[in-house]
Order: sequence, then structure tokens, then C-alpha cells
Amino acid sequence: MYRLTQFLAVVTALIGGLVLLTLVLMTTASIIGRFINGMLHGDFFQGALNTLAQAVLDLGIGEINGNYELLEAGVAFAIFSFLPICQFYGSHASVDVFTAFLSRRTNRWIIAFWEVILTAVTFLIIWRLYEGMQRYIGNGETTLFLQFPVWWAYAASFVSGVVACIVAIYCAVIRIIEAVRGVSILPREQGAH
Repeated sequence: MYRLTQFLAVVTALIGGLVLLTLVLMTTASIIGRFINGMLHGDFFQGALNTLAQAVLDLGIGEINGNYELLEAGVAFAIFSFLPICQFYGSHASVDVFTAFLSRRTNRWIIAFWEVILTAVTFLIIWRLYEGMQRYIGNGETTLFLQFPVWWAYAASFVSGVVACIVAIYCAVIRIIEAVRGVSILPREQGAH
């Protein structure tokens, strides 16, 4: 079960990373296109090089249509895609100012407690995400420029969220086992401190 959960977390994070990289490239291309478009509409190019400027503008140089819509949907998906790997490797930010003085056993129980709380919060978020997705499926709302259904973004995030829930349950159970037995099974405390 350890390897399967780790595999799910890693694959989901890799997919989220690819989506995020694609969004960065798309946004960069959109910004460059907008800059070139603005430059070609400037006085110099419209006066002295009007024919060349118009030929380049006719190629469609400019901002990518629907860039903001894709960015909004993609970033939400990426965030949900990174939750499982953060959960599995214990990479969420933690502050141990007060717990540094406590015994290892006590710290294991504190970690287990917060792992269970985080699992419950993850389920709450995914449940509400599912409800929002159902609402958008029902009302048929689409995005302004690209006209794709809003629920598609919710569905993509929901799939990553389900993986996050599976990983969260596994991690909560294992952290409780770690606290009871006094052993380390999962990696932990690799996040920011």
C-alpha cells in the first residue's frame, strides 16, 4: 500500500507540474505576443513600416485568447495536484517552536492528531468542490472567451482532490500507527520550518 500511495502522489504531482509548466509557457507567450502587438500598432511601425506591421499582425500576433481562463483553471488543478505529495512526504509547513522541547513520542501523537485534522479538512474541501461542480453542471455556465463549461475545471481539480483524499486517509492511519508503535514509516518533516 505504501508504494501505491507514493505512486499516486508522485504521478499526480508530475501531472500538476506539467500543467503548471504549460501555463507558465502559455502566459509568457501571451505577454510577448501582447507586447509585439502593441509595438506593431505603435506610431513607428504604423507609419514607416505599415505593410510589414500589417503582415505580421495578420498572422495573429497578440495575446492568447482565453489566457486568463486557462490560467485560472490550470492553477486550481495544479494546487490540488500537489496536495497528495505534500501530504505523503510531510512537506506542509510546520512550526515546532513549542513542540521542539517535547519527547519524540509526544511529537508523534501531535503529528498524528494534525494528520487526522488535515484529512478531515481535505475531505471537507473536496466535498464542497464536488458540490460546486454539480452546481455548474446544472446551470451550464461557460467561460467568457473560450466558452468551455466551467465544471471542467472543477472536475479536473476534483480528480486530483480524490487522490489527495486517498493519500490523506493512508497518511492519517500510518501516522496513528507510528504514534502507537513508536516507529517511523512515512517520511516526515521535510517541509518548511
